Order: sequence, then structure tokens, then C-alpha cells
Amino acid sequence: MNKSEFRLKVFSLSERLFPMVSRMLGSNGNAEDAIQEIMMKLWIKRKEIGNHPNITGLVFLTARNYCIDVLRKRRLEIEDTFFELEILKSDNLHEELEWRELNKMIKKILKSLPEKQKEILIMRDLEGYEFLEIAAATQLKIEHVRVLLSRARKEVSVKLEKYYGYER
Repeated sequence: MNKSEFRLKVFSLSERLFPMVSRMLGSNGNAEDAIQEIMMKLWIKRKEIGNHPNITGLVFLTARNYCIDVLRKRRLEIEDTFFELEILKSDNLHEELEWRELNKMIKKILKSLPEKQKEILIMRDLEGYEFLEIAAATQLKIEHVRVLLSRARKEVSVKLEKYYGYER
């Protein structure tokens, strides 16, 4: 794989890696550094990468494994404080408070989900990754990713319904 092929097939994925790496490492600064390190590692192995049947999957898997290694070294927990639901600005203070409450409730529910379900739900619904990309990054079959996503969505739905049904 030459320089232009690497830039086209591997380096072009760095923008799509950023949300996952940022979420896993907890900050944008750490994510930028990590992506640079990941790209350097992939550049060193560019000859082997050129023959790989799923370059995108390999890049996502490499990024995920790198983040896990960094977290193990630091012994940090993955924090879920990185995302915010879009809070609609409104003249109505009541609506804005409801959005903030919903945001807190969803964060609480996400923390209660099993780790794989939480990771897949965030990657798919909040970061917009495709099933193939999620499967490659998590080393799971697409069918298993779909099942875990379905279970996670159902759990979120049940808990939200329980909370809001109780208020009625």
C-alpha cells in the first residue's frame, strides 16, 4: 500500500473514528492524540493492511483495541458524561426543563445497561455507525450486534415508560 492508497483507504476514516475514540477516552484532546498514534501504527503495518479483506473493520478494531489498552494503563472507567441530547432552546422554560430531565434519565438508564449493549447503543444511535462497522469494532457478528441493540433499546424503552408511566 503506497502513500496515496493509505490516505484514501485508511487515513480518510480518522474523522469517523473520532466519536468512538473520544467517547472511550473521555476527551477530545486525548482522542486526537490517540488517532494520531493509531494512524502511525497502521502506517507501519501498511503492507499487511493492503491485503486485508475488510480495511474499515480493521481500522475500527485497531482503534478500539488501542483505546482499551490506554484505559487499562490508566485504570480509568469509561465515563458517559460526554454526550448530551440536543436541548431545544425554547421560550418555554418548562419544555427546556423536561429535556434536561430526559437527558439525565437516559444517562442513568445507559449506566445500568450491560457494557456491550451500552457500547452498541451509543455507537449506533448516538454516533450513527453502521452495523458492519460496529460488528468489526466489537468483533461480534452483525446478527449479535442487532440482538444486543434491540435488547438495549427495549430496556431503555421499558425504563422510560416505567418512569413516565409512574408520573401519569
